[in-house]
Amino acid sequence: MASNLENDLCCTVCYEIFQDPVILSCSHSFCKVCVQSWWTNNQTSECPLCKTRSKELSCNLVLKQLCESFIRERDERLSARSGAICTLHVENLRLFCLDHQEPVCLVCRDSSRHSGHRFRPIDEAAQQHRKQLEVKLQRLKESIKLGEKASEEFELAVRHMKLQARHTETHIRETFEKLHLFLKEEEEARLAALREEEEQKSGMMKEKIEALKREIAALSHTIRVTEEELGAEDVSFLLGYKASEERVQQCSQLEEPRLPSGALLQQAKHLGNLHFNIWTGMKDMVSFTPVILDPNTADPEFLFSQDLTRVRVGARQQLPANPERRVDSVLGSQALGSGTHSWDIQFGDSLGWELGVLPESALSGNNQESGSWTLWFSEDMYSAISPLHQHFHLPVTKKFHRIRVKLDWNRGRLSFSDPDSDTHIHTFTHTFTQRMFPFIKTVSDFKILPAKFSVTQKKYK
Repeated sequence: MASNLENDLCCTVCYEIFQDPVILSCSHSFCKVCVQSWWTNNQTSECPLCKTRSKELSCNLVLKQLCESFIRERDERLSARSGAICTLHVENLRLFCLDHQEPVCLVCRDSSRHSGHRFRPIDEAAQQHRKQLEVKLQRLKESIKLGEKASEEFELAVRHMKLQARHTETHIRETFEKLHLFLKEEEEARLAALREEEEQKSGMMKEKIEALKREIAALSHTIRVTEEELGAEDVSFLLGYKASEERVQQCSQLEEPRLPSGALLQQAKHLGNLHFNIWTGMKDMVSFTPVILDPNTADPEFLFSQDLTRVRVGARQQLPANPERRVDSVLGSQALGSGTHSWDIQFGDSLGWELGVLPESALSGNNQESGSWTLWFSEDMYSAISPLHQHFHLPVTKKFHRIRVKLDWNRGRLSFSDPDSDTHIHTFTHTFTQRMFPFIKTVSDFKILPAKFSVTQKKYK
């Protein structure tokens, strides 16, 4: 009887006990949400059962109270019984519906709600679902391990970044201290030269002034004495006239005093192109290296000089495993595009190395060396490696300690030579379509050599 009552209290749309039931003009009742959803999906206001049109929904208070009373009594009965019981039919849950993924009783299996569904015994379904959940749980545990590992990597990266910042800051400060010292010494030298010129020329002018004062004093004395004699009586004047005349003739007249040429300070010498002259004076203390190595792409065993131009292979460092990092190799810090680029690498007595260029796209691929054009040396043999020709040996027997790499991007030429003997080793020809990174792979020390540079002045015609 309870089952029949329950069926009467079920909505014919959702097959569940009425929730907030409403009654239509045709006297059929449904859950409010069900009938609204039905109308929305079918774009009509017809009754889901008899298709009668209804203009409004009225709350079925009697049915609502009856459903609430039934649910309350059913829950009370279930609480008084033990075991897994179906809340709809108060029967033991013996089956599992694979379609609805829920335990059901035998009555549920035969109801219209589960018509055509697949079922499994409770114990069999529980065992199968336990295995599935255990697999998913294991994946979650593995995900946690991956997350913990990633967290450790991130923490290592943070520590490494702090170390990088301290080392970089130290090198920047040391570099500027050297520049400050040079500028201070240059300032003192130029001020000393200015003071020396000032003292020299001021002293010369003081000597001239003293000599001029002495001449003026002598002339003044002669003039004064002569004027006194001019005022004497005629006889006395005539008796002393000859001596007076000789005295006046012996005093030469002062020529118009003029400053000697170059008497003033040469301001143009001290101030002219001051910035440029100071800058050119710094050439001896600065250098330019065409390729700067990127430590973030280097093997953990590579130890770098402060200026990032030399590598020494040492003990393995604990470094972040960032995607750019490579094995036994390192890249230049900047990709090279249009134009001509050249750099020299010194390997010393290295037994094996590989160098050349790598396309920018190779950094994001799984094969980090795909698309590379390189010169390879091992066991006193040289080989050329490229995506097009793959790997072929070169007829070169001499061991070179320095290699010059020259990339003419526009003309599509990549050449290798020995700068010491001006010996050509090999040249690749290829139409480059993307920027290329300098690439060096080795198990021993090496360095990028500084390039020669000069400051020239352009003369306008």
